[in-house]
Amino acid sequence: MKAHYTQYFLQFKRPGGTSRGVLHQKETFIFHLTDGEKTGIGECALFRGLSSDDTPNYEEKLKWLCQNINLSYSEIKTELAHYPSLWFGYEQAILNLKHGGNLYFPSPFTQKKKSITINGLIWMGDVGFMKEQIQQKLADSYHCIKIKIGTRWLEEKKIIQELRKDFPKEQLELRVDANGAFTEQEATKVLQELAELQIHSIEQPIKAGNWEAMARLCQHTPTPIALDEELIGINIRDVKKEMLSTIRPQYIILKPALAGGFSGSDEWIEIAESLNIKWWITSALESNIGLNAIAQYTATKNNAMPQGLGTGSLFTNNFDSALQLVGEQLHYQL
Repeated sequence: MKAHYTQYFLQFKRPGGTSRGVLHQKETFIFHLTDGEKTGIGECALFRGLSSDDTPNYEEKLKWLCQNINLSYSEIKTELAHYPSLWFGYEQAILNLKHGGNLYFPSPFTQKKKSITINGLIWMGDVGFMKEQIQQKLADSYHCIKIKIGTRWLEEKKIIQELRKDFPKEQLELRVDANGAFTEQEATKVLQELAELQIHSIEQPIKAGNWEAMARLCQHTPTPIALDEELIGINIRDVKKEMLSTIRPQYIILKPALAGGFSGSDEWIEIAESLNIKWWITSALESNIGLNAIAQYTATKNNAMPQGLGTGSLFTNNFDSALQLVGEQLHYQL
């Protein structure tokens, strides 16, 4: 086999606001594989400032993968153990080489017999912009909305309060994502305020790495807590189990590009379920190449909860999509 890659910059239609700052573009690497007859494509979806493999030698390791593509699956996995986004792209390319076309995980979803329910994502911004996004999601018949919080909590809380006046929890599921914006003391108060607003869950209320503090919050929280960034950089099975056993969150959120690809996500799911921890899958600003693969993987899991999958519509220069969004239902269209 032979392999090569191309660097690509996805440009946001409108800067994306998060508690970590405003995003104008998203760097990614497209990985190409061929055995001389068939081809496979994957996305090494590096997320600068967030991925655990955002290191100075990232491209050197990607070049190593291209040069050593004929090593065994296990040898490559060992070498890329701490490069989850590279492993994510490699797994995709191998699966696509096997199945052809735009296929990675053939299933009723790719046979157009099934769709995936997704949540609507509300980006941070001024109050007017956030309300505008919410109104559009409601008009598009979303029953689950995720709102990013943590930059101006008092204003954000008012928006949620207004939403709840018109839409009870039975009609609209609300999730919030803090991206680690609060201190433990602040989070304790926010968790109570969210409970009064009947919020489904909060993602990563405090910064990752504070296991004892997060465990205290999870043990006493009136609002379910979902771990997100907490999973990033943990690539060894025993450490995964230790972390989840220590913190005991109500949910974990799996981003395959950050969590060790599909095999790494499978491992997280297995451990979580053994501890009665629920989970859902989320994309992480991948191009339509990676998003297509994640959607196909997600469909095989038969998780009835709304999933956090993007739609590829944030970028001006995305690749052609194999996916189609109808309301809150994501369909495979090819």
